[in-house]
Amino acid sequence: MLGCKGSSGMGVRYKLTLATGLLECLGFAGVVFGWASLVFVLKTDGYFSDLCINATDASAELGTDCSLQDEKFSLVFTVASFMNNFLTLPNGFIYDHFGTMATRFLAIFLYTTGTLIVALSNKALSILLFPALSFIAVGGILFLMTNMQVGNLFGSHRSTIITVYNGAFDSSSVIFLIIKVLYERGVSLRSSFLFLSACNLIHLLRTLFLMPKSHIPYPIPDDYKYGMSCAKSHSYNVEQYEGEQDLSSDRGRGVADESLATTDNSEKDSFRSCVLSWFFLWHLIWLSVMQLRHYFFIGTLNPMLNRLANQDPDTVSEYTNAFAFTQLCGVLCAPWNGLLMDRHKRKPLDPGVSEREADLRSSILSLLLTSLQCLLFSICASVPFLPLQYVTFILQVLNRSFLYGGNAAFISIAFPARHFGKLYGLVMSLSAVVSLLQYPCFALNKVLGGDPFYANIILTVPTLLAFIHPVYVFLHCRELAKQRENSQSILEASILETSMY
Repeated sequence: MLGCKGSSGMGVRYKLTLATGLLECLGFAGVVFGWASLVFVLKTDGYFSDLCINATDASAELGTDCSLQDEKFSLVFTVASFMNNFLTLPNGFIYDHFGTMATRFLAIFLYTTGTLIVALSNKALSILLFPALSFIAVGGILFLMTNMQVGNLFGSHRSTIITVYNGAFDSSSVIFLIIKVLYERGVSLRSSFLFLSACNLIHLLRTLFLMPKSHIPYPIPDDYKYGMSCAKSHSYNVEQYEGEQDLSSDRGRGVADESLATTDNSEKDSFRSCVLSWFFLWHLIWLSVMQLRHYFFIGTLNPMLNRLANQDPDTVSEYTNAFAFTQLCGVLCAPWNGLLMDRHKRKPLDPGVSEREADLRSSILSLLLTSLQCLLFSICASVPFLPLQYVTFILQVLNRSFLYGGNAAFISIAFPARHFGKLYGLVMSLSAVVSLLQYPCFALNKVLGGDPFYANIILTVPTLLAFIHPVYVFLHCRELAKQRENSQSILEASILETSMY
């Protein structure tokens, strides 16, 4: 059994944990963001079809107006995406205080419940989509949250693994495309979701055998073991372990703000000081404005394509499939962001530079590129030219993979690990509140006759705020370097003065 053969056995277990976690995120965690593909199936099965009404178009021809149906589907996605982020805060507290196993049991329960509700629903019970998609979304983000700590097992590649898992989370949206393709070949929606429900047995086995009961510490102790095995596992209190690390090393892992210069580590590293830091504020704004842009795009993709394709269902289906296939590339794009953030790991640190400061410096380019990608994506999405949307799809998946991977990696760098679950949950919850602004944008879109151009322009302007975050981190790192140079100059002057006597 894994874990019974010393360090080599644990090395195998580390790799198996990494690989199965990647498959878990890729196959289940973020399926809700493939909503545009699932909408096709739901429309064919008649969900919310009672909202379609007979109407005449501009040429006085009788047709069917399903704008209210589209609005209801957009609302389902809005609620699910909001719950996906907002409930991350209480879930983060559960993760920090009760550990990995309890959190994953909650995730399995929610995910199984959600998939079963969809499997048992029909057009007469369309309203069940609201709780079902919300359960699936919340369960999926919990799978991601508990998997990101696996990066701690591979120290020099920590940020890369975190971003890869987030990329896999984005790519899992292709699962709804697979369901759509299977549906077109005769496999019912119920059968597909019953299969997803049955797969939760895999999550249960992985929770018991390949995940820790509590948390994975960082750095990894030499005698660290986890999961069920013939050897007794070691349970670590992350807060206590970090405190011991701080006492034995001068690198420090406190939050990077004005309190960095204080000597009271417990005060400096408190949850309150993290939340009230400028780093947290600008990071929250950075995530919120870009996430809002993505949610509005995904929520309005189907009606936007219908408008640009002049209601041609074959063309809309073609572009929807293209969008879903590009989402699969998220897992391929994400590692580049991690490599950017880990690029300094194999180089020796400059004299006086802590590992944490070096990590912050490496994050600047990642934060800047992510902001630039979102701006370009938003501009392309605003142009009402159908072939250009292929470029929009590519920029969207690239930006999403950088956004969420960079979000988690930055939190793990800038703040203490013992607060990761709470801070990750808080930033996701607050950004979820901001994401509710997508619904007024949906309403504006409706008032303008379904033309998303003005709503897209309105959402493009706030994305410029995202550029403040990398600039602030850059200025902070420059200030740290200046303080270090001043301290070195004072020390050298003191040594010179002492030698004169």
